[in-house]
Amino acid sequence: MSRRDQVTFLSAAWCLSYPDAELADRVPLMRAALGEFPGAAEPFAAVLSLLAESDLMSVQAQYVQEFDLGKRHALHLSYWTDGDTRRRGEVLGAFKKVYRGSDILVDTHGELPDYLPMVLEFAATVDLPAGKELLQRYRPSLELIKFGLRRDGLPHESIVQAVCDALPGASPADEQAVMRMAGYGPPVESVGLDPYDPRLLPMKGA
Repeated sequence: MSRRDQVTFLSAAWCLSYPDAELADRVPLMRAALGEFPGAAEPFAAVLSLLAESDLMSVQAQYVQEFDLGKRHALHLSYWTDGDTRRRGEVLGAFKKVYRGSDILVDTHGELPDYLPMVLEFAATVDLPAGKELLQRYRPSLELIKFGLRRDGLPHESIVQAVCDALPGASPADEQAVMRMAGYGPPVESVGLDPYDPRLLPMKGA
């Protein structure tokens, strides 16, 4: 199953990243690789079709709106566990330590080391066991991201679910179950940006 996990994680890393022309050109490659495994392509079908068939500028504008301009679908894993608190710096340092432990230079491209596409690409191409351990450690963050995407009707939800399905254990039934399982919510002590509070954000379409 490791080869399937690698293909799933790398395809997820690409599909959750900013959709540029290079990513659109990779659609046939992802379809072919995912097609090697029964059922692996299905969670990616909607996003891949969007990349292949839609106007790229429109796809980019939607991505920025949904992923860059707010915290509803924040792709930084430790945001969901530590918010913008002082402790988060230590957590980010722990991610870097895992990367350094692989003995391969990991280019963060200016992103924080807990950026989900980066963690997924690390798991797929550098160190699958260490990458899966990171993803499992932040499984509640993945689940909360997934539920946020589901709530707003975004096709990336099924991709995050595919990542969760590649990890040990079943997904919780709802967000309350995730919070009970993890025993946390984004902390309230903030440094810089305000911590995430869904009550302060407008509903989609409002």
